[in-house]
Amino acid sequence: MTFVSRKFGRLGSFTAIASAAMVLSAAAQDVPAGYPADYAKLIEAAKAEGTVSIYTSTDTAQSQKLQDAFTAKYGIKIAYNDLGTNGAYNQVISEAAAGQTTADIVWSSAMDLQMTLIMDSYGAEYASPEAANLPAWANYKNVLYATTVEPIGAIYNTKALSADKLPKTYADMIAFLKDNKTELQGKVATFDPEKSGSGFLHDSNDARERKDFWELAKAMGEDGAKLYSSSGGMKETVVSGENVIAINIIGSYALNWVKESPNLGVHFATDYTPAFSRLALIVKDAPHPNAAKLFVDFMLSKAGQAALAEGGLPSVRKDVSAGLNIDTLNERVGGGLQPIAVNEGLVEYMEPAKRVQFLNDWKAAIGR
Repeated sequence: MTFVSRKFGRLGSFTAIASAAMVLSAAAQDVPAGYPADYAKLIEAAKAEGTVSIYTSTDTAQSQKLQDAFTAKYGIKIAYNDLGTNGAYNQVISEAAAGQTTADIVWSSAMDLQMTLIMDSYGAEYASPEAANLPAWANYKNVLYATTVEPIGAIYNTKALSADKLPKTYADMIAFLKDNKTELQGKVATFDPEKSGSGFLHDSNDARERKDFWELAKAMGEDGAKLYSSSGGMKETVVSGENVIAINIIGSYALNWVKESPNLGVHFATDYTPAFSRLALIVKDAPHPNAAKLFVDFMLSKAGQAALAEGGLPSVRKDVSAGLNIDTLNERVGGGLQPIAVNEGLVEYMEPAKRVQFLNDWKAAIGR
């Protein structure tokens, strides 16, 4: 019996080795061209983890194609948690403080909050094989990656304003607001940077990039601009005619909205169209680190970027033909696309005293 037991033990060992080899061989078939030879081990480890947890501010409707494509390719489940920009940020910090990290990835449009997490050591470094396919501005030290490029622009009611009368440049917009006070009084909308993370990012970036930003803010204030916490809220008022124009809104949303709303137009300045990105980071001490790496790689890959573009989020890559990519988007907005770089400049206005000063200056300019 001892002899048989040993024999079976050896057979069991051989079977286990053969089984592992088969799994690794299957994983090898999923390795994209140009990836490291040992990437199959990462895929195998990720599949063994079985799930990846994502904290995000991106609606499921926009990311569903990406999620479906990833799960179809690797069979890994996605725990998708839409917590909003502030919710995702705060949750990561509170979990780390309690020593109970459950997030693997934070994917958020709040570029400044994402950079703050990195600066405060909540992110893990990972050199994605896809990094070489991204613009230099889209990768911060292999810790924070831009996954989309989304223009910031304006929407307008086509029954109240005609496209030929809209300002062509940023400076023209200031003049337009000043010269049409009677028609625009109480009918201009924009983000409230005190209540909206997106609004704060858009406005603080303009304050860094343009000396005439405060002139724009003052011009909006003189027109009695109304302040909103979301792009969706502004859209409804422009469609109804309550407002005739909304300035500094999320242009990627607007490009989709105009397909469904005949009296809604989208407008971009030809000389200056800033663009934000949804940034992805892998959380330090992530419970599923291999699945997190695999998801980030897929999100940045041509297939993943195509899935995002099909969902209405323009690709940061040039080689994606589905939807809009960074080059075709630049053409669509008139040639003045200026992506917000993923660097330390994002946190300039996150320092408490400077943030308070910015908001006070904003209130003074807008007349609140």
